Amino acid sequence: MERDARIYVTGHNGLVGSALVRELQRRGYGDLILADRAQLDLREQTAVRKFFRETRPNYVFVAAGKVGGILANDSYPADFIYDNLMIAANLIHSAYERNVRKLLYLGSSCVYPKYAPQPMCEEDLLSGPLEPTNQWYAVAKIAGIKLCQAYRRQHGCSYIAAMPTNLYGPYDNFNLNTSHVLPALLRKFHEAKLADARQVTVWGTGKPRREFCHVDDCVAACLHLMDVYDSEEIVNIGAESDISIRELAELVQDIVGFQGEIVFDTGRPDGSPVKRMDTSVINALGWHTAIELEQGIRATYDWYVRHKADHRG
Repeated sequence: MERDARIYVTGHNGLVGSALVRELQRRGYGDLILADRAQLDLREQTAVRKFFRETRPNYVFVAAGKVGGILANDSYPADFIYDNLMIAANLIHSAYERNVRKLLYLGSSCVYPKYAPQPMCEEDLLSGPLEPTNQWYAVAKIAGIKLCQAYRRQHGCSYIAAMPTNLYGPYDNFNLNTSHVLPALLRKFHEAKLADARQVTVWGTGKPRREFCHVDDCVAACLHLMDVYDSEEIVNIGAESDISIRELAELVQDIVGFQGEIVFDTGRPDGSPVKRMDTSVINALGWHTAIELEQGIRATYDWYVRHKADHRG
C-alpha cells in the first residue's frame, strides 16, 4: 500500500481495528479513514454508500463486527447473524461501487466445522456442521467470505479474506456477559484477587483446547497479506500452538497472582473440543508469530489494570 493511500479501517475502536490503526500509523500511513458507530451505522446501506462516496478510500480493512463469547452468541442469535451479514454486505458492495483497490475481510476460526480435522486447513471450510452455540455468527462470516469470492469472480475485485484464531490484547472486551474466554478469565481472577475470594469459577470442564494469537501478531499478518497475497482462497492466521482451558486458567491465575482455587462448572457448555489453525499457507508466504502466549497475556493484563476503569465492562 502506498504511504499516501487513503485507508479505511472499520471497527477502529475494537480489538483488531485499534491495533491496525496503531501499526499503520507507526509505519507512516497518515491518511486513515475512521468512523465510530455514532458517526456511521455499518448496518445501514444508504449511509455506508454515502460514506464511501464522500471519503473515497483506496484500501479497506473489514475489522468491524458484532463479536462475543458462548453466552452472547447463544443469547442473541438474531443480532449476531443480522448485524454481521449487513456489515459485510454493505462494506463489500460499497467498496466495489467506489473501485477500492484492495479489501481485506477478517473472518474467524469459528467458520470451520465443529469436528473439523485438527489443525484446521483452509480446505475444511463448509465440510461439516458448525458449532451450534456460535453458528449464527459463523454463517454471517462465511457469507462475508463468499461475498469476497463472488465479487472477485464476477467483477475482478481484489478482495481477500483472512481467518484469525482467538485473538487477545489491548482494547479487548472485558465485559463478562459478552467477552471471550481469555479476557473474561483476566477480569475474573483480577477481581477475585482484589476481593480476596476463595475461588474462581470457570465455565465447562477445562478440557477443550484453544489457540490464542496476540492482536499485534494478527495485524502484522493482515498487513503482510495486503502486500503479498491476492487470491480468492481464505488464509488462516494462527499462533502455531494451543492450550487447554484448564492450563489457560492456571496460567492466568499465576500471572494475576490469585491465591484461591479454580472450580470448573461442568454444567456449562464447552464449545468445540479442539480449535487449532493450520498456518502452513501464511507461513509459506513469509509470516510467523512473534509474541509468545505468556508474554502476551502479561502485557494484556498490565494494560487491563491500567485501563479497566474506563474501558468496556
